[in-house]
Parts: sequence; structure tokens; C-alpha cells
Amino acid sequence: MKFVDLLRTAVGNTFRSKARTILTVIAIFIGAFTLTLTSGIGTGVNNYIDKTVAGFGDQNTIYVQKASDQNLGAEDDGPQKYDPEESSVNTGFGSIDALTAKDIKNIKDIDGITSVDPMYMVMPSYLQTPDGKKFQLSLGMPSDAENVQLEAGEAPDRDEDEILIPASWADSLGFSSDDDALGKTVSIAVPNAAGDEKTFDVTITGVSQASLAGTAVNPVPSSSLTKKLYDYQSSGTPQQAPESYALAVANVEDMSDAGQIKSELQDEGMLGLTVEDQLGMFRAVINGIIWILNSFAIIALLAAGFGIVNTLLMSVQERTREIGLMKAMGMSGGKVFGLFSLEAIFIGFLGSAIGAAVGVATGSVISSILSDGLLSSLPGLSLFLFDPLKTVLIILAVMFIAFLAGTIPAVRAARQDPITALRYE
Repeated sequence: MKFVDLLRTAVGNTFRSKARTILTVIAIFIGAFTLTLTSGIGTGVNNYIDKTVAGFGDQNTIYVQKASDQNLGAEDDGPQKYDPEESSVNTGFGSIDALTAKDIKNIKDIDGITSVDPMYMVMPSYLQTPDGKKFQLSLGMPSDAENVQLEAGEAPDRDEDEILIPASWADSLGFSSDDDALGKTVSIAVPNAAGDEKTFDVTITGVSQASLAGTAVNPVPSSSLTKKLYDYQSSGTPQQAPESYALAVANVEDMSDAGQIKSELQDEGMLGLTVEDQLGMFRAVINGIIWILNSFAIIALLAAGFGIVNTLLMSVQERTREIGLMKAMGMSGGKVFGLFSLEAIFIGFLGSAIGAAVGVATGSVISSILSDGLLSSLPGLSLFLFDPLKTVLIILAVMFIAFLAGTIPAVRAARQDPITALRYE
């Protein structure tokens, strides 16, 4: 008997007991359906993270900050000694260790780093619109604007007094649309060390998209504007305070050297973080949730596997005389094994193919509804995104599980003694 004949016979035998086969297919369907949806969520969310990762900055950069010594000692070591050469930056919530000009030089001297952009911590009082309305303001870093996705306009020119505002701000600031905000002038008020306040006029050049990871929440100023605000904020003291930086952005020639660079930064008392480091925990949480959901699908597939075993064992028992007749007519044990294995694989294919197809259709519909509803504030996010290769792999994996489940009944059928089988009542 040729393979095509075996396959045709296996398909026909599958539907001899329709009720039993349908129940087994339904169990496989549930597992494949769930796996397809969870795979779609994982692909959709991770794809969105990859697309919007630029909101955290360039992937070829390392963000450097001063490593705090406060928690480096043991609990019984007591407080750390004061070092007058160390600088700090007031964040509004307390002070953090700041980078100094010496630290910036040390960063530049590390092999593999092409350039370093120090970032100033500016604490403005408020932002004022052309009609006099005032809003609380926290500024992002100039580096955030380099590759951010925009709703309208363009990123600020680093040498001009320009700013990028989030899409959620346009309406509140009194603009009729994102495009209407472009070219408009707003004012930023900053206090100095003496308590005097000064306003700076800035031009809105772009409106940024919201993102899943929470980037583009704060307005992003240009480098020139940040330096100008910082200089005034630092003025008003009896003597010139040394420059200090909350953060530095180091541009790396080859990110494969990132591990070595971060190690050298640590030796200099600094902490280096890449974009992937910042997103690592977020990805871990998403993937953890997906694995938990996948576990339910795997449980359903295991239950379906026992269903396949039961279905084929009953089939072997019911067809004992038929098996004996086939073997008496010269059919080998291997072909009998292949016949029942093909039946198991076909049952697995039916359940997995239907489950995957319904899963893709359901996920696509839900994704479309959510994109126009609850997730409309996150443009570009497709909660369910299906990779054809992963869908095919799910179907193949379920068919393999079905094959393994059908092994026991197939072996039992292949070992039937033809004489004994023909006498079976």
C-alpha cells in the first residue's frame, strides 16, 4: 500500500466515529486557538516596542550616570564620608550624584566611544501659552527627540530655542490640531539660585506620538535651549558653581563593545545603560505574562493528547479483526503503525489548523476594535500581530504532539497477531 493510499485510508477511518473525533478535535482546537492568540500578543507588543524604541533614544548610545555610593557599603558601615569634589543635582525630589567635567573627559577617553553629550537637569516653574494660561512643566532630554515618532512637524534644531510637545498636550495648550501647534511660541519660566524668575520664548517645531512604554510624556527641548535654561538656573550665586550633569549620552561605534564599555564605566564609578537595558524589565514582564497564558494552552493540548490516545485505542479495539485481515493479506506491521499514526496526525492537523485560523481571525478583529477604541492613544500598536511562520510552527507542533499521542495505539495495532485478531469477536 502506497503512502497516498495510507493517507486516504487514514482520513476515511478518522470519521468512522464522528462524535468521538469531533470532541477530540475540539480539545485540540482550544489549545491551538489559545497558543495562536498568545503568540499574536507577544509578536504585536514586541513589534510595537521595537518600532517605538527610538523614543528612549538611539540604540547605538549608552546613557551614563554617576553610580551612587550610598548603598555600596554594608549596613553596619555607617554613613559615607563627604567629598567636597563630588557634585550633586537637585531634581525637585532630592539630590542625586552628578557627573562632573572630569567624568565627561573620562567617558570620552574610553575606547569605542565616539562622542559624549552631557545632559543638564533643568527644573522650570511652568509653561505659559500665548493666551496666558500656565501649566506645570517637566522637561525631557534633548536626546529623546533624535528618533522619536512624530504626529506632526519635525524634531527641534539643536542650535535653536525650540521644543517638541506630546500629542496629548496640543489641545490643552489651546491649539485646534497638531499642525496648528507648529510654529507657535510658548514661554518657559525658570527660577535661578537667588529666587528670581525669568521667562524664555521657545518655538514648537513638532508634536510627538504617545507610546506604550511611556515615552513622549514630557516636552523635549533642544540642546541649545536646555543649556540656556540651565545657565540661568545656576546663576544668582556669589561665585560660579562648577558645571554638573545629571546624565551623559555616549555614542558608541560598535554596540558589541557595550559590555566592555559598561565595565570600564563601572571602574570609573559610573553606571552605563543601553536602550535594551532600560526596556529589559518591560520585555521580561510581557514575555512572562505570555508564557503564563501559553501554559494554559499547553495544558489543553496535553488533555487533547489523552483524548487522541483514547480515540485511537478505541479504534484499534473496534477494528481488531480488520487489522488482522490487513496483516493476513500481507500488510506489514510498519504500515499498520503508519496508518494509525497518520490518523493521529490528521486529527491534530484538523484541530490545530482550525484553531489557528479562528485565532488569527479573532485576534485581527479584536486588534482592530481596540486600535479604534481603548488603544487609540497609542497609534501604531496592533495588540495582535500574527507571524505566518509562527502560526505554521504552532500547527506543526500540535501535529507532532498528536503523533506522539498516537504512538501507543499505533504500536498496539502494529503488534496484533493476525490469527488472534481474526478470531476476535
